Amino acid sequence: MNKSYKNIIVGLFVCLSLMACNKKSEENKAEEHHDETDVVELSTTQAKAINILLGSFEQKNLSEVITANGYTKLPPQNQAEVSVFMGGIIRSIAVIEGQFVKKGQVLATYQSLDFNNLRLQKTQLLDELQQAKINREYLELDFARQKVLNDENVTARKAFQKISSELELVKSKIKITESKLQIIQQNLAMGGSENNSVQSILSPIAGYITDVNIKIGSNISPNVSLFTIVDNSKMHVDLLVYEKDLFKIKVGQPVRFILTNQSNQEIMGRIFSIGKAFQNESKSVAVHADINNQTANLISGMYVNALIDIGKNMVNTLPIEAVAKAEGKEFIFIQFADNHVNKNHQKEENEGHEESLHFKRIEVKTGTAQLGFVQVTPLQEIPTNTKIVIKGAYYLQSSISNAEGGDDHGH
Repeated sequence: MNKSYKNIIVGLFVCLSLMACNKKSEENKAEEHHDETDVVELSTTQAKAINILLGSFEQKNLSEVITANGYTKLPPQNQAEVSVFMGGIIRSIAVIEGQFVKKGQVLATYQSLDFNNLRLQKTQLLDELQQAKINREYLELDFARQKVLNDENVTARKAFQKISSELELVKSKIKITESKLQIIQQNLAMGGSENNSVQSILSPIAGYITDVNIKIGSNISPNVSLFTIVDNSKMHVDLLVYEKDLFKIKVGQPVRFILTNQSNQEIMGRIFSIGKAFQNESKSVAVHADINNQTANLISGMYVNALIDIGKNMVNTLPIEAVAKAEGKEFIFIQFADNHVNKNHQKEENEGHEESLHFKRIEVKTGTAQLGFVQVTPLQEIPTNTKIVIKGAYYLQSSISNAEGGDDHGH
């Protein structure tokens, strides 16, 4: 009886052990199946075709910032409107729009009747000045003679006063004529070479030609813009900061810019000046920031979004497009070596098939998003130096969703 009872106990123990093993095996299979649903396999050709890009986390300050909008701007010293101060006819044009020119380079040539008249006027004044100086010499000699006679009471005082008056008039005329000649000479120097009938229009600054407003034979007038030149090497940004944030802004704070119509290109800068008056009725103040990267091909008037860093709080970030959403959750994809898949396909790859790439879906939690980047915290540990899909995550998630929708275990 005791032996029979003992056999029953042993049998029950064996059954329970088998049931536990079967349950564990089923759980392992279910887990293995779940893991496989989080994996996407692509050939290198497929990955290239959909432009899969790999990267890693970037440390960025996404919280202690002030958001502002503004425009790229050039100071007036780096812009020029080229005109002439005397009218004329354009004879040649030496530049085209978009061309870089040096300071003093010839932009165009013209002939001016006014300039020629000015040269003629100079010649006439020189003749008058020479004649006046000759008269002054004669009158000075006569003045000296009349003075001696006047002192000896030989001649009448009236004749002496007349010579004195005439001498003063000639001296005054010489002074006025010399002043006129000086002004004419300055005007001639502004207009060009007085020894040449064709005058040159020169560039006042180095920069790029943005506008050419003349043609061969154009009749040009004084103070009308003929060329526009800009020097973009001193580009800066004017940002509008509202009154509530103004007390947080200080000279020297770093600024990050994103060009609205560019592909999330980030440009760094630094505040160098803060306005002292409100802009119109907006209750905002203009904050001026230098641009560190002067090779960014910026032009004046570009609209920018900016972040002014007012504190240090660095976090791990990824481009916003690196995060895919599904089933109310957020995921990123990492590249990994799938040993199970590699074993199944090792024979085919050895036979000449192209290499496969394997990407695994990882659930994450996102935080602050600014300027195309978002704070990302993985909900499971990711090995150091793991490559992360920063572009193409949406396609990979679509592949998983399509696969899940095609079987009985889809969500």
